[in-house]
Order: sequence, then C-alpha cells, then structure tokens
Amino acid sequence: MNIITKVMSISFITNTFLSIFKILFGFIGKSGALIADGLHSLSDTLTDVFAIIGNKISTKPADKKHPFGHGNAEYLTCIIIGCIIVSLGISIIYEGIVKQATIPSFYVAVISLITILAKLLLSKFILNKGYKYNSNILIASGKESFSDVISSIVVLVSVLLSQLKQVNIIFASCDKIAMIIVGLLIIKIAYTILKDNLSNLLGEQVNDKNYINEFTQIINNNELVKKVDKLIILKSGPNYKIDCELSMDPDIKLQEVHDNLEKIENEIKNKDNRIINIIIHVNPYIKK
Repeated sequence: MNIITKVMSISFITNTFLSIFKILFGFIGKSGALIADGLHSLSDTLTDVFAIIGNKISTKPADKKHPFGHGNAEYLTCIIIGCIIVSLGISIIYEGIVKQATIPSFYVAVISLITILAKLLLSKFILNKGYKYNSNILIASGKESFSDVISSIVVLVSVLLSQLKQVNIIFASCDKIAMIIVGLLIIKIAYTILKDNLSNLLGEQVNDKNYINEFTQIINNNELVKKVDKLIILKSGPNYKIDCELSMDPDIKLQEVHDNLEKIENEIKNKDNRIINIIIHVNPYIKK
C-alpha cells in the first residue's frame, strides 16, 4: 500500500464516521443544514474511494498501449470527484429552497464544533501530504475536506442564530439559508477541482521557475551544448514529461551527439525519478 492509498484510507474511515455522526444528529436535532453537511462528508467517502482507485491506475507502469504510463488517470479521477461534488451541491441547494423552516436543537452547535475540529485536522493532514508528494488526487481531496470545515462553520452559525427566533422571525429561516450556503460552497470547491484538472488533462506545463532552472543547468553543463532553445516540462499525473530543444555545433559526429544526449537524459532522470519521458531535439548552432 503506497502513501497516497494510506492517506485516502485514513480519510475514508474518518469521513464515514463523521457523515453518519452528522446525519444521525441532524435528524435528531431537526437540522437540515447538519444533514446537508453530513451528506457533504458522505460525498467525501465516495471521493476517497475514487481517489484510491484513481491512484492505483495512475501509478501503474507503462505498457505497450500506454508507453508513457497511466498518469492522466489521476486527472480523470479528480474530474469524476468534481462532478460528484457539483451534483451534491445542487441537490442540497434545492432541498434548502423547498424544505419547511425548522429550529434546530442547540446541541447541534456542539456537534458542529466537534466535526469542525476533526475535519480541520483531516484536511490539513491530506493537503500536507498532497503538496509533499505532489499528488493532485490528495490536493483535490484535501480541498474538498477543507470545504467541509467551512460548511460546518456555516451550520454552527446558523444554529446559534436560529435560537434568536423570538427576537425576529427571520432567524427561523437560518437553517434553510445555511443549507443553500453549504450547497454553494460545495459547488465552488468543485469548480476549482474541475478547472485545475481539466487544464492538466489538456497538457498544462510546470511554471515553477526554480524547478525548470535545475534542468536547464544540467543541460547547459554538458560541454557540447551551446544553448538551450526550449525546455517545457509537462505534468502527467504524479509524473512529468520533458520536451527540449538545444543547439550543438553542426560539425559534431552523430555518435558523439547521441552519447551526450543519453548522458543528459540520465542526469535529468537521476535528478527526479518522476520524469518518465524526455524528448530532446538538436538544432545546429549558428553563430550570430
């Protein structure tokens, strides 16, 4: 079991417990917002399952049909996660509009506070691992978990405000309003996940200048390279691909060019083993 699967397994167990906890006490405490929040956590369990499956596919080694590996499966998985979250957000907004106004029990606020703390710890744990291991699946799941923290805060505030019904009748609708806000927050995080991963699926390049400069330096250090004309690093799930153009003296023998390109490729792969494919095009160097 790799680190991503371990993290998502922890997330799955935690989200399963939290979703049951919220939905159960949402019904007991007559809080539609807490039930919606519980459904949000339940969606997290579904996304955890997709994340585990997607990670297993994306880390499969290259084969004859997929010579560059299966990294893009990670983006497809995140897109599925995003679509699930969108549909959940829309359904919660609809329920918030059509349901009857109710006044939740005060202890629902206590339940919300407990879940806020638990989900905050979980989301920080997942995001830290996601950024550490450069995993889009973990980052998407971590962001979705953090949106659950925000929705729980909305539930907490709505419960406290609904207790002021006797001050003003408008506070009786706080639970309905909270459901709609939770739905909108869910859709917002889904939009971010879909936007980022659709861009990656279409072939987004790495923009980290320091990371790119490390490989530019490796190429420039080769004694036969006169100039690096182009260096593009493309994301491929947990891996990377490099497309490079460089200039060499046109009078160098082909065998010597080949040997030095092989040396450059080995040095690049030794620098970062996530680079699974390197394409280097050689241009004749023209003095200006």
